[in-house]
Amino acid sequence: MKSISVSFTVLLAGGLFLSACSSQQSAPADAAGTTAPAVSGTETITLKFMSNGSTFTNTEFKNQIQIPVQKKFPNIKIERIEPPTTTTLQELFSSGTIPDIVFASNYNPLKKVQAIEDLRPWIQKYNFDESRIKPYLMGYVKAAADNGEIYALPYNSNQHILYYNKDVFDKFGIAYPSDEQMTWEQTFELARKLTRVENGVNYIGLDVEGLTGFTKSLALPIIDSKTGKSLLTSPEWLRVFNATKETFEIPDFLPKDKTKYSWGRDVFMKDRTMAMRPAWLANMVGPLEELREQGIESNWDIAPVPNFEDKLGKTREAQVHSVILTKQSKHKDEAFQVMSYLLSDESQRNIARNGRVPAIINKELEKEYGAEVGVLKGKKIQNIFVGEPLQDHTIHEFEGDVTKFVTQANVDLANGMDVNTAIRKASEAIDKEVERLSKNQ
Repeated sequence: MKSISVSFTVLLAGGLFLSACSSQQSAPADAAGTTAPAVSGTETITLKFMSNGSTFTNTEFKNQIQIPVQKKFPNIKIERIEPPTTTTLQELFSSGTIPDIVFASNYNPLKKVQAIEDLRPWIQKYNFDESRIKPYLMGYVKAAADNGEIYALPYNSNQHILYYNKDVFDKFGIAYPSDEQMTWEQTFELARKLTRVENGVNYIGLDVEGLTGFTKSLALPIIDSKTGKSLLTSPEWLRVFNATKETFEIPDFLPKDKTKYSWGRDVFMKDRTMAMRPAWLANMVGPLEELREQGIESNWDIAPVPNFEDKLGKTREAQVHSVILTKQSKHKDEAFQVMSYLLSDESQRNIARNGRVPAIINKELEKEYGAEVGVLKGKKIQNIFVGEPLQDHTIHEFEGDVTKFVTQANVDLANGMDVNTAIRKASEAIDKEVERLSKNQ
C-alpha cells in the first residue's frame, strides 16, 4: 500500500499555503458517496492541509482531523504547522509552499491567486453525492462561483447560539432567557435589567458586537454584487443601524474607551461578567473547552439566538466552513479522497460529537452533538437547533477591504453620531474605496 503522509497545516489568523509531492489514482467511491481510501505503492506522499481565519483549536484539530484521519489512513502522518500570522497569502504562494487542501469560509483570497480547483470533475470521477449536503451550505458554495464552478465542499455549519451566564442572572434575580426564540426587543429588555456597575465591576447584559452582529440576522452584504455600490442606505441596513444604536444607549453598556463599542468574548469566558453573548459555535465552544481543561469553568448555558420579530423561525446566517482543493496540488486524487472522507457519515458523526454542526443531512447526528465535549455536558443542546439558519451572504471581493468603514460607523454611533449621518458617512467611504480598488485591479 502506498504510504501517505498528510501534513494538516492550520493557520488560525491570517495567511495560507504549504507544499506537496506526487500522486497516484485512488479507489472508486463507496455507497455513501465518499471514496474508499485505498491506494497502492510504497512511495510516501505528503499532502498539505491549512486553515485560514476560522477558529480551530488544537483540541478540535486533534479530535476531528488528526486522530480520525490517521485511523482511516494508517500510513498518514499529521502535523499542525502555524507560520507567522504576519505572512501573507501572496508571500507564502510566491515562496512555493503550496497546500493541497485549505479549510476556509471566504474563498476570495484563494481566488485572487488562482489557487482554487473546480471540484466538478472530481465529484463526477469519484461519484461524490453532493445532495447529501445541507442545501443552505451547498447553496453558498454555488453562489460564490463565477461560471458554475464548485469551489469547495462544506465541512461543517458554523451556527449561532445565545450564550448566557447563569451566575450573572442569578446575582440580579433575573429569569434565564427562554428556550423559545426571543425577539431582539425582548433581549434588549433583559439586557437593560442586567447592565450595571456594581462595586466597580461592569456587568454587561448583552454584547451583540455592533452592526455586523445584527447583519447576520438578515444575511446582509455590504456591497451590491451587481453595481459595486454600498448597500448601507437600504431599509434593512437602516434597521440594523437603529438596533445597534439602541444597544449602545443602554445605560452603563459602552466602555470608557471612546474608540471601543463592544467588550469581546473574554469578558464572557474569563471575566464572567457578561450575561449574554450571541456568537458562532466555533467561536466559543472550542475555547470554552480549552479553559475547562485548564480548570477554568463558567456556569453558562444555551438559548436560541434572537432575531427581529418578523424573522422569528430563522436564526442567523450560517458560516460555511469548507475544504478546498488547490489548483497547484500535485496530489489531487489523494486530496479529494481525504476531503470526501471528511464528508462521510463516519467523519461527520465524529465532528458532531466533537462540537461542530455537520454539513450533511442527517438528523440523527444532531442527537449526538457535543457528546465528546466536556464543556457541553448538561447544556441545552436542543436549543442549538431551534430555528432555521440562513444561507450566508455571498462575500464581495472587496468586502474585507471596506469592513473598516462599518467598524468606524460603530465607533461613530457609540460617540453620539445620529444614524442617518453615520450611514451617509460610511456609504460614501465604501463607494470611494470600491472605486479606487476597482481601478487598481
